[in-house]
Amino acid sequence: MSDAPDPEVVELASKVFDLARRGDTEALAAYVDAGVPPNLTNDKGDSLVMLAAYHGHAGAVTALLDRGADADRPNDRGQTPLAGAVFKGEDEVVRALLDGGADPAAGTPSAVDTARMFGKTDLLELFGAR
Repeated sequence: MSDAPDPEVVELASKVFDLARRGDTEALAAYVDAGVPPNLTNDKGDSLVMLAAYHGHAGAVTALLDRGADADRPNDRGQTPLAGAVFKGEDEVVRALLDGGADPAAGTPSAVDTARMFGKTDLLELFGAR
């Protein structure tokens, strides 16, 4: 057996990661419903939720969370989707993640830390942190 990944699997994973980046909620949900793991990660540890959140796609985030994706799954640098959404100023995504159970204190830096760094007092209030 070879340790090299199956090229067809790599191609499918790349397509699904692109769907998350583009926010193609319907297609992304269909792939997860068909068996793609909702917590699939790329070579940097970025989950589908992280990619959708970072690119501002609240609908895709919600669809993934509704299908069992982990709202707090950090990437290889310890960053969570919520911290990424705070960094990018994606308020609708922040709310979708919070509605999906994301913890503002998770990750390094956390969403709370990120909001403090950028002076986002409205988000600190939303997170219950001052």
